[in-house]
Amino acid sequence: MPQSAPPFRSQLTADEVRRYSRQLILPEIGPVGQRKLRNARVFIAGLGGLGSPLALYLAAAGVGLLGLLDSDVVEESNLQRQILHKNADLGRAKGESARAALLELNPRLDLLVFQERLRSDNALELLRDFDVIADCTDNFPARYLLNDACALLGKPDVYGAVLGFAGQASVFDARRGGCLRCLHPKPPAPGETPSCGEAGVLGALPGIVGSIQATETIKLILGAGRPLIDRLLTFDALEMRFHEFRLGKDPACPLCGERPSLHDLADYKAFCGLEAEPEDAPGISPAELRRRLAQGERPQIIDVRSPQELLLYTSPGASPDTSPDTSPDTSPDTSPDALPGARSMPLPGLFQRLHELNPEREVIVVCAQGDKSAAAILGLRQEGYAGPLLNLQGGIEAWIKDPATQK
Repeated sequence: MPQSAPPFRSQLTADEVRRYSRQLILPEIGPVGQRKLRNARVFIAGLGGLGSPLALYLAAAGVGLLGLLDSDVVEESNLQRQILHKNADLGRAKGESARAALLELNPRLDLLVFQERLRSDNALELLRDFDVIADCTDNFPARYLLNDACALLGKPDVYGAVLGFAGQASVFDARRGGCLRCLHPKPPAPGETPSCGEAGVLGALPGIVGSIQATETIKLILGAGRPLIDRLLTFDALEMRFHEFRLGKDPACPLCGERPSLHDLADYKAFCGLEAEPEDAPGISPAELRRRLAQGERPQIIDVRSPQELLLYTSPGASPDTSPDTSPDTSPDTSPDALPGARSMPLPGLFQRLHELNPEREVIVVCAQGDKSAAAILGLRQEGYAGPLLNLQGGIEAWIKDPATQK
């Protein structure tokens, strides 16, 4: 733990009594509970849609030390749901944006900002001295990494996830119940579960789930109530319904079962089937693709975005037609981003359409940002496709931002 961690304090100040008066009168909290909150240390992994309400409510409740981890910067598309950040923060590191917002809300906080990614070689050291870990990440490698690190360290993992109009929350604590691996022994296949950037998310939804995470975190600190250990709470915003599913420790779980075999952190991208070696998924830059197209080359270009994703990115002069192209060499553009001859072949149905590709000709795979297309290339290799494959680096977003597109 860095030296800036706050010392333990036993007495509440007059200012603290005034600020927290509405929760101090709760018998489950009182002065003793408020001191527990003030001396608690909570690590928040991710300062996006879930981390925003979670951090705000923990700060408002008087949790003394918050560790804030996020390696990204604030983008305009974040502002629809990531309420920690404001328009003036565009381009700013999320950790610094969050620091400013939280100290404005409660200047009594102690904050540790980590402008880095959580990795197998730093997770145990980063998490070791915190009391509660909150998983506000948006991908399975990070979720499994946090789950495993928490289990190895004996820490509770307050889990949340959102997609579309659906959310879920739980508390994984291997000391008292099951872990993420008990719920999902195997991660979904690449491309099987879209991200919020691919499928979208209702902006208010992470506010609800993040608030549930904040409530569970506070309960764990206080030792009050019944936490979501061995329970999965799901929420359907369209139906406005909550459902609860009973979980339990899997005796065969390799992490927390009767005979655990996992004692160290692993390569979680590889575990989730997302780690591509350079020779497995070589890339092509938008500028190089544009140069080759200008010289008259016509590679097979397949766009693995969903129909909904196709509507999000539209370059100047592009057509809104998103129907599949069955003749990539001669038909008009079918991508709304004017990639000549692009054929819409969304995941996961791509692997059932391999017969439409000519293995003798090069295939360039395209998605929104380059991640899904890299996963598609790995999937194509696993399905036995032997033709040459290239990944459009940065995806359609990079293609649109390329200066030549703006002319």
